[in-house]
Amino acid sequence: MNAYTHLLSLGQATKLRTLLDELGFEFSPKEYTLFFGQKNKLSVAVYEKGPKVLVQGRGVEEFVQFELEPKILGEAKLGYEEVHSPKMFEAHFGVDESGKGDFFGPLVISGVYVDSAIARKLLDAGVQDSKRIGSDARIRALAQTIRKTTGGLIETVLIGPQRYNELYEKFGNLNKLLGWGHARVIENLLEKKPGCPRSLSDQFADARVIEQSLLRHGRKIDVEQRTKAESDIAVGAASILARDGFINWLERHGKELGLRLDRGVSANVKEIAKKLVEMNGAQVLREVAKVHFRTAHEIAPNAYPAPPPRKNWRE
Repeated sequence: MNAYTHLLSLGQATKLRTLLDELGFEFSPKEYTLFFGQKNKLSVAVYEKGPKVLVQGRGVEEFVQFELEPKILGEAKLGYEEVHSPKMFEAHFGVDESGKGDFFGPLVISGVYVDSAIARKLLDAGVQDSKRIGSDARIRALAQTIRKTTGGLIETVLIGPQRYNELYEKFGNLNKLLGWGHARVIENLLEKKPGCPRSLSDQFADARVIEQSLLRHGRKIDVEQRTKAESDIAVGAASILARDGFINWLERHGKELGLRLDRGVSANVKEIAKKLVEMNGAQVLREVAKVHFRTAHEIAPNAYPAPPPRKNWRE
């Protein structure tokens, strides 16, 4: 293991700073961190966002098991995953997506098959939920590791903006579109690993949406959904592959357009969308963005209608 991350409370971050000082770590300033310490070839960074600790270098496992977990986190998890989460080491597919909350870019859905041996190798390589990884370079490196480790037992369905917009108009609902995409990924994985008994994904819709789609194509598998499924190693690996596909698409198409296609739905995203429409007309948004987002209507109200108001579920 050469990297480890974990969320901290502010109190834990303060205790860790004191512990590193006692252990002889040398501190130096680093952008976006509360503090950054190094000793020999081991570094410990605590980032402001979270806050979150990132341990990297030589001796990560020893530091986590003998210093961080017992003295700061108060729990022993590293190396005991099979005790705490035995189902994670059983044969199953993990499925996750990237891009559904971003105005620009595709919806990317990925799936990964794991068994006990693959799960252990992915854990040792530092695979985890992509949302806990702040670096695109790290996402790309882990994606390569996942491809090599799984021996090709992976699948990615990239739904580009033009196709996404067509499908959204057909389904009229993001959860149905997601269910359709998850079903495609599971179908393709079943071609490669027909005997897999179970798939796992985050809770986003009625699992029957996926099951019905699979049954229409003659496929049957136990479809499991739960909140925080990204803590499962297969789902975490799928989230990294999906994120890798998403950021690569944004970078490639941004270069073609001569503009950086930012993520999310920020004010900067709206400014970039305005420039694109000024340069190429309103139709360009269908080629690079999800036009059911309110952002499309705000940028080009004559071309894209305002989305219907959200229902008040409390009524």
